[in-house]
Amino acid sequence: MARIENFEELEVWREARELSRRVRELSQNALFAKDFRFSSQINSAAGSVMDNIAEGFERDGNREFINFLFMAKGSNGEVRSQSYRAFDSQFISQEELEELLSRTELLKR
Repeated sequence: MARIENFEELEVWREARELSRRVRELSQNALFAKDFRFSSQINSAAGSVMDNIAEGFERDGNREFINFLFMAKGSNGEVRSQSYRAFDSQFISQEELEELLSRTELLKR
C-alpha cells in the first residue's frame, strides 16, 4: 500500500474542497450575496473544513492530525446547520439543500 505524501491525496480533503467550492458557488447567487455576513460565515466554515484537514496532515504526528480532524468535523457541522439557514431564508432550493446535506454527511463519516 502506497504511503500518502500530500494532503491533496486524501479523499476526505478532496471532498471538503468540493464542498467549499459548491458553497462559494451557491453563496454568489444575488439574494444570498446580499447577506454578506451570512455568506461570509458559511464560506469561512466550509473553507475551514478543508483547511483543518490540510493543517492537521502537515503537523507532526497522528495525535495532532486527529485533533485537527475533530475541528474539521465541527466546521462541517456548522456548514450543515448553516445550509438549513440558507434554505429557510430562501437563498437555496430544496435540491441544493439536499446536496449540501449529502456532502456534509459524507464528510462526517
